Amino acid sequence: MRTTALQVRRFRLRRQHLADRDGEGPVAIARRLLGVQAQVPSAAAQAVASRTATGRADDGTVDAALAAGTLVRTWSARGTLHLLAADQAPALLALLAAARTWDKGSWQREFATAEQMRALEAAVVEVLADGAVLTREELTAALVAHSGHTDLSAALGSGWGAVLKPLAWQGLLCHGPPTGTRVTFTSPRTAVRDWPGLPDPDDAARTVVPAFLAAHGPATPTAFDAWLLRGGTPKARLRRWFADLVADGTLTEVTVDGGTRHARTADLDDLDGAGPVDRRLLGPFDPYVLGAGTADPDLVPPGHRREVSRAAGWIAPVVVDDGRVVATWSADDGRLAVTPFEDPVAVPEAERATWSRVLGRELTAPA
Repeated sequence: MRTTALQVRRFRLRRQHLADRDGEGPVAIARRLLGVQAQVPSAAAQAVASRTATGRADDGTVDAALAAGTLVRTWSARGTLHLLAADQAPALLALLAAARTWDKGSWQREFATAEQMRALEAAVVEVLADGAVLTREELTAALVAHSGHTDLSAALGSGWGAVLKPLAWQGLLCHGPPTGTRVTFTSPRTAVRDWPGLPDPDDAARTVVPAFLAAHGPATPTAFDAWLLRGGTPKARLRRWFADLVADGTLTEVTVDGGTRHARTADLDDLDGAGPVDRRLLGPFDPYVLGAGTADPDLVPPGHRREVSRAAGWIAPVVVDDGRVVATWSADDGRLAVTPFEDPVAVPEAERATWSRVLGRELTAPA
């Protein structure tokens, strides 16, 4: 099958609930997208609400799903915090854990030795047993005491969570309910009823790879791994995951503007028939942008990447025209302000109304 980058963008917009705003709530949306980045909680709430017909960022549906254990907040793809559907989280974490990026000498020299990590893995199971929910300070103190590694106190207490991420990827901890403005940590077995533990990574790949392509495809194995782990998956394993899924008919190779990518075989008709999508406003850190990555020239014109991917890892709110980023936007003081890359960009009235609803305040039209 031959198709174009334009058809790919249209397909992704529809599969990611951006064409019709037909998402059915935070759990279903997180499951479809394989997670919603939640490093900035308000951005995650906006990403969810903007994919529904009536939701607002402050409507409490994300918090309710977290409290019910159907959604879990933990470090996931690319080492960033995500909202994950609880029934999908084990498979995603299994792929991240299988890469064991913390076994690399460069990582251990900067953060913690192999011996220290083994001690922390044993300690975290003990300190988070019996439904414990601990603040960062409490968790740090408990892990230091149980592991005996007092020299890890600073690393464990860091807001970047570098030493905690491998523990999260192994399904040993996740975020718990916040205490005011302070984050807490607990075991996934406490946060999620009937937590099954992590599956075999090869079995997990059989569900995660097709799920990724169902929302973010067609894509190459390299693009999948860039989204998952910034290229950290062993290449032989990555190739085998895709080859096995092609061999059994789950995936099909397609040609996109002359390059080879993979799509779910079940999606070929939808990919071929995806129609135009009007301009859309996307919030900061939107999964549509993060799925492809700002380095993708089909998504972001290379000369304008810095306007989208900014200092300190900030991903700006953008305007997409038939799926391609053409501008950034802001809504300071209730006024919608659009900064186009080149030609003037008009925002449809329906989009202004959608984001007035999402943000819970009336946005005036740009001058």
